[in-house]
Amino acid sequence: MNSIIPTDGPRRAAVLGSPIAHSLSPVLHRAAYAELGLDGWSYDRFEVDEQALAGFIEGLDGSWAGLSLTMPLKRAIIPLLDGISATAASVEAVNTVVLGEDGRRTGDNTDIPGMIAALRERGVGTVESAAILGAGATASSALAALSGICAGPVTAYVRSAARADEMRGWGERLGVDVRIADWAQADRALTAPLVIATTPAGAADALAGAVPERPGTLFDVLYEPWPTRLASAWAERGGTVLGGLDLLVHQAVLQVEQMTGRSPAPLAAMRKAGEQALAAR
Repeated sequence: MNSIIPTDGPRRAAVLGSPIAHSLSPVLHRAAYAELGLDGWSYDRFEVDEQALAGFIEGLDGSWAGLSLTMPLKRAIIPLLDGISATAASVEAVNTVVLGEDGRRTGDNTDIPGMIAALRERGVGTVESAAILGAGATASSALAALSGICAGPVTAYVRSAARADEMRGWGERLGVDVRIADWAQADRALTAPLVIATTPAGAADALAGAVPERPGTLFDVLYEPWPTRLASAWAERGGTVLGGLDLLVHQAVLQVEQMTGRSPAPLAAMRKAGEQALAAR
Protein backbone atom coordinates (compact mmCIF):
# COMPACT_ATOMS: atom_id res chain seq x y z
CA MET A 1 0.00 0.00 0.00
CA ASN A 2 1.44 3.37 -0.97
CA SER A 3 0.26 6.59 0.65
CA ILE A 4 1.87 10.01 0.78
CA ILE A 5 1.61 10.99 4.42
CA PRO A 6 2.82 14.39 5.65
CA THR A 7 5.18 13.93 8.59
CA ASP A 8 5.34 17.57 9.68
CA GLY A 9 2.83 18.92 12.16
CA PRO A 10 0.81 17.02 14.78
CA ARG A 11 -0.46 13.65 13.58
CA ARG A 12 -2.54 11.07 15.40
CA ALA A 13 -2.87 7.29 15.29
CA ALA A 14 -4.37 4.72 17.64
CA VAL A 15 -5.34 1.12 18.20
CA LEU A 16 -9.03 0.27 18.54
CA GLY A 17 -10.63 -2.84 20.00
CA SER A 18 -12.47 -4.35 22.92
CA PRO A 19 -10.91 -5.18 25.30
CA ILE A 20 -7.94 -2.95 24.55
CA ALA A 21 -6.22 -2.12 27.87
CA HIS A 22 -3.69 -4.94 27.40
CA SER A 23 -2.50 -3.78 23.96
CA LEU A 24 1.23 -3.23 23.47
CA SER A 25 0.68 -1.30 20.24
CA PRO A 26 1.07 2.17 21.86
CA VAL A 27 4.42 1.13 23.30
CA LEU A 28 5.71 -0.07 19.92
CA HIS A 29 4.45 2.81 17.82
CA ARG A 30 5.58 5.49 20.28
CA ALA A 31 9.05 3.91 20.34
CA ALA A 32 9.12 4.13 16.55
CA TYR A 33 8.05 7.78 16.54
CA ALA A 34 10.79 8.64 19.06
CA GLU A 35 13.44 6.85 17.02
CA LEU A 36 12.27 8.49 13.79
CA GLY A 37 12.18 11.94 15.33
CA LEU A 38 8.44 12.36 14.78
CA ASP A 39 7.92 14.61 17.81
CA GLY A 40 4.49 15.76 16.72
CA TRP A 41 3.05 12.27 16.43
CA SER A 42 0.91 10.56 19.07
CA TYR A 43 -0.49 7.04 19.36
CA ASP A 44 -3.25 6.07 21.79
CA ARG A 45 -5.64 3.24 22.52
CA PHE A 46 -9.44 3.42 22.49
CA GLU A 47 -12.00 0.96 23.77
CA VAL A 48 -14.30 0.60 20.75
CA ASP A 49 -16.71 -2.25 20.04
CA GLU A 50 -18.52 -3.09 16.82
CA GLN A 51 -21.52 -0.91 17.67
CA ALA A 52 -19.39 2.17 18.32
CA LEU A 53 -16.98 1.72 15.41
CA ALA A 54 -18.84 3.66 12.70
CA GLY A 55 -19.36 6.67 14.96
CA PHE A 56 -15.69 6.69 15.94
CA ILE A 57 -14.56 6.55 12.31
CA GLU A 58 -16.89 9.34 11.25
CA GLY A 59 -15.56 11.55 14.04
CA LEU A 60 -11.95 11.49 12.82
CA ASP A 61 -10.51 14.75 11.52
CA GLY A 62 -7.61 15.53 9.20
CA SER A 63 -4.99 15.12 11.93
CA TRP A 64 -5.44 11.34 11.87
CA ALA A 65 -2.90 9.28 9.92
CA GLY A 66 -3.96 5.73 10.70
CA LEU A 67 -5.54 3.11 12.89
CA SER A 68 -4.63 -0.33 14.13
CA LEU A 69 -7.54 -2.73 14.61
CA THR A 70 -7.74 -5.68 16.95
CA MET A 71 -10.63 -7.98 17.81
CA PRO A 72 -13.54 -7.74 17.32
CA LEU A 73 -13.11 -5.06 14.65
CA LYS A 74 -10.98 -6.66 11.93
CA ARG A 75 -14.01 -7.58 9.82
CA ALA A 76 -16.41 -4.94 11.09
CA ILE A 77 -14.19 -2.16 9.72
CA ILE A 78 -14.33 -3.35 6.10
CA PRO A 79 -17.72 -1.79 5.09
CA LEU A 80 -16.48 1.55 6.43
CA LEU A 81 -13.45 1.69 4.12
CA ASP A 82 -12.95 2.96 0.58
CA GLY A 83 -10.82 -0.02 -0.33
CA ILE A 84 -8.71 -2.86 1.04
CA SER A 85 -5.53 -4.57 -0.12
CA ALA A 86 -5.46 -7.99 -1.74
CA THR A 87 -3.78 -9.34 1.40
CA ALA A 88 -6.63 -8.15 3.60
CA ALA A 89 -9.22 -9.41 1.12
CA SER A 90 -7.66 -12.88 1.14
CA VAL A 91 -8.67 -13.41 4.78
CA GLU A 92 -11.47 -10.83 5.01
CA ALA A 93 -9.66 -9.14 7.89
CA VAL A 94 -8.15 -5.66 8.24
CA ASN A 95 -5.80 -4.72 11.07
CA THR A 96 -4.43 -1.51 9.54
CA VAL A 97 -6.18 1.57 8.18
CA VAL A 98 -4.26 4.37 6.47
CA LEU A 99 -6.10 7.69 6.37
CA GLY A 100 -4.94 9.65 3.33
CA GLU A 101 -4.82 13.40 2.83
CA ASP A 102 -7.62 13.01 0.30
CA GLY A 103 -9.88 11.51 2.96
CA ARG A 104 -9.64 7.95 1.66
CA ARG A 105 -9.64 5.13 4.18
CA THR A 106 -7.61 2.18 2.96
CA GLY A 107 -7.35 -1.12 4.81
CA ASP A 108 -4.57 -3.67 4.89
CA ASN A 109 -3.56 -6.76 6.85
CA THR A 110 0.00 -6.63 8.21
CA ASP A 111 -0.40 -9.78 10.33
CA ILE A 112 0.27 -12.00 7.31
CA PRO A 113 3.49 -10.38 6.01
CA GLY A 114 4.48 -9.76 9.63
CA MET A 115 4.33 -13.48 10.34
CA ILE A 116 6.39 -14.24 7.23
CA ALA A 117 8.98 -11.58 8.18
CA ALA A 118 9.26 -12.93 11.73
CA LEU A 119 9.89 -16.45 10.43
CA ARG A 120 12.39 -15.21 7.87
CA GLU A 121 14.27 -13.37 10.63
CA ARG A 122 14.76 -16.75 12.35
CA GLY A 123 15.96 -18.41 9.17
CA VAL A 124 12.67 -20.04 8.19
CA GLY A 125 12.12 -19.27 4.53
CA THR A 126 10.28 -22.33 3.26
CA VAL A 127 9.05 -25.57 4.81
CA GLU A 128 7.88 -28.85 3.32
CA SER A 129 4.85 -29.13 5.63
CA ALA A 130 3.34 -27.41 8.66
CA ALA A 131 0.79 -27.80 11.43
CA ILE A 132 -1.62 -25.29 12.92
CA LEU A 133 -3.02 -25.67 16.43
CA GLY A 134 -6.46 -24.10 16.57
CA ALA A 135 -8.86 -22.66 14.00
CA GLY A 136 -9.79 -19.15 15.08
CA ALA A 137 -9.23 -15.83 13.36
CA THR A 138 -5.45 -16.00 13.73
CA ALA A 139 -5.41 -19.43 12.10
CA SER A 140 -6.70 -17.97 8.83
CA SER A 141 -3.84 -15.45 8.82
CA ALA A 142 -1.43 -18.30 9.55
CA LEU A 143 -2.80 -20.21 6.56
CA ALA A 144 -2.39 -17.16 4.36
CA ALA A 145 1.23 -16.83 5.47
CA LEU A 146 1.84 -20.53 4.87
CA SER A 147 0.41 -20.25 1.35
CA GLY A 148 3.60 -18.48 0.39
CA ILE A 149 6.19 -20.52 2.31
CA CYS A 150 4.86 -24.07 2.70
CA ALA A 151 5.47 -26.41 -0.23
CA GLY A 152 3.30 -29.25 1.07
CA PRO A 153 0.23 -29.90 3.23
CA VAL A 154 -0.84 -28.02 6.33
CA THR A 155 -2.55 -30.06 9.02
CA ALA A 156 -4.98 -28.16 11.25
CA TYR A 157 -5.83 -29.62 14.66
CA VAL A 158 -9.32 -28.52 15.66
CA ARG A 159 -11.96 -29.23 18.30
CA SER A 160 -15.18 -29.23 16.28
CA ALA A 161 -16.67 -30.09 12.91
CA ALA A 162 -17.65 -26.44 12.40
CA ARG A 163 -14.04 -25.34 12.86
CA ALA A 164 -12.90 -28.09 10.52
CA ASP A 165 -15.23 -26.81 7.81
CA GLU A 166 -13.95 -23.26 8.30
CA MET A 167 -10.34 -24.34 7.90
CA ARG A 168 -11.14 -26.39 4.80
CA GLY A 169 -12.88 -23.34 3.35
CA TRP A 170 -9.91 -21.09 4.05
CA GLY A 171 -7.60 -23.67 2.54
CA GLU A 172 -9.60 -23.75 -0.69
CA ARG A 173 -9.73 -19.98 -0.83
CA LEU A 174 -6.01 -19.53 -0.18
CA GLY A 175 -4.83 -22.43 -2.31
CA VAL A 176 -3.42 -24.39 0.63
CA ASP A 177 -3.65 -28.18 0.95
CA VAL A 178 -5.35 -28.26 4.37
CA ARG A 179 -5.81 -31.54 6.16
CA ILE A 180 -7.92 -31.79 9.28
CA ALA A 181 -7.12 -33.70 12.45
CA ASP A 182 -8.92 -33.93 15.77
CA TRP A 183 -7.54 -31.95 18.69
CA ALA A 184 -7.21 -35.23 20.61
CA GLN A 185 -4.31 -36.04 18.25
CA ALA A 186 -2.62 -32.64 18.62
CA ASP A 187 0.57 -34.20 20.00
CA ARG A 188 1.23 -35.46 16.45
CA ALA A 189 1.44 -31.85 15.26
CA LEU A 190 4.69 -31.36 17.13
CA THR A 191 6.71 -33.43 14.68
CA ALA A 192 6.01 -31.00 11.82
CA PRO A 193 8.95 -28.82 10.73
CA LEU A 194 6.85 -25.73 11.52
CA VAL A 195 4.09 -25.58 14.14
CA ILE A 196 1.96 -22.45 14.52
CA ALA A 197 -0.01 -22.36 17.78
CA THR A 198 -3.00 -20.01 17.56
CA THR A 199 -4.86 -21.23 20.66
CA PRO A 200 -5.82 -19.16 23.74
CA ALA A 201 -3.63 -19.08 26.83
CA GLY A 202 -3.37 -22.48 28.48
CA ALA A 203 -5.04 -24.43 25.67
CA ALA A 204 -1.82 -26.06 24.49
CA ASP A 205 -0.13 -26.47 27.89
CA ALA A 206 -0.84 -30.20 28.00
CA LEU A 207 1.24 -30.70 24.85
CA ALA A 208 4.46 -29.59 26.55
CA GLY A 209 5.29 -33.16 27.55
CA ALA A 210 4.95 -34.39 23.97
CA VAL A 211 7.63 -32.16 22.40
CA PRO A 212 10.00 -34.44 20.42
CA GLU A 213 13.73 -34.66 21.09
CA ARG A 214 14.66 -32.64 18.02
CA PRO A 215 11.80 -30.25 17.33
CA GLY A 216 11.66 -27.88 14.38
CA THR A 217 10.19 -24.39 14.69
CA LEU A 218 7.34 -23.33 16.97
CA PHE A 219 5.52 -20.04 16.40
CA ASP A 220 3.28 -19.54 19.45
CA VAL A 221 1.29 -16.35 18.83
CA LEU A 222 0.75 -15.59 22.53
CA TYR A 223 2.86 -12.91 24.18
CA GLU A 224 1.24 -12.89 27.60
CA PRO A 225 1.81 -15.02 29.55
CA TRP A 226 5.24 -15.75 28.09
CA PRO A 227 6.86 -18.13 27.72
CA THR A 228 4.02 -20.62 27.49
CA ARG A 229 4.61 -24.13 28.81
CA LEU A 230 4.79 -25.41 25.25
CA ALA A 231 7.32 -22.74 24.24
CA SER A 232 9.49 -23.48 27.28
CA ALA A 233 9.53 -27.21 26.59
CA TRP A 234 10.31 -26.54 22.93
CA ALA A 235 13.27 -24.31 23.76
CA GLU A 236 14.60 -26.80 26.32
CA ARG A 237 14.81 -29.41 23.55
CA GLY A 238 16.72 -27.07 21.28
CA GLY A 239 13.93 -26.06 18.90
CA THR A 240 13.49 -22.61 17.40
CA VAL A 241 10.76 -20.62 19.20
CA LEU A 242 8.94 -17.48 18.09
CA GLY A 243 6.33 -15.77 20.22
CA GLY A 244 3.53 -13.31 19.95
CA LEU A 245 5.88 -10.37 20.46
CA ASP A 246 7.74 -11.37 17.30
CA LEU A 247 4.49 -11.18 15.35
CA LEU A 248 3.35 -8.00 17.06
CA VAL A 249 6.61 -6.16 16.38
CA HIS A 250 6.89 -7.18 12.75
CA GLN A 251 3.30 -6.30 11.91
CA ALA A 252 3.69 -2.99 13.76
CA VAL A 253 6.83 -2.19 11.73
CA LEU A 254 4.73 -2.42 8.57
CA GLN A 255 1.98 -0.29 10.13
CA VAL A 256 4.43 2.44 11.10
CA GLU A 257 5.86 2.50 7.58
CA GLN A 258 2.42 2.80 6.01
CA MET A 259 1.06 5.41 8.43
CA THR A 260 4.14 7.66 8.51
CA GLY A 261 5.56 7.14 5.04
CA ARG A 262 8.96 6.54 6.64
CA SER A 263 10.93 3.37 5.90
CA PRO A 264 12.48 1.35 7.34
CA ALA A 265 10.76 1.51 10.71
CA PRO A 266 13.11 0.96 13.69
CA LEU A 267 12.58 -2.75 14.36
CA ALA A 268 15.22 -3.06 17.08
CA ALA A 269 13.94 -0.08 19.08
CA MET A 270 10.36 -1.30 18.82
CA ARG A 271 11.29 -4.80 19.94
CA LYS A 272 13.28 -3.47 22.91
CA ALA A 273 10.36 -1.29 24.00
CA GLY A 274 7.98 -4.26 23.78
CA GLU A 275 10.31 -6.51 25.78
CA GLN A 276 10.70 -3.87 28.49
CA ALA A 277 6.95 -3.32 28.70
CA LEU A 278 6.26 -7.04 29.08
CA ALA A 279 9.01 -7.43 31.69
CA ALA A 280 7.43 -4.62 33.72
CA ARG A 281 4.01 -6.28 33.86
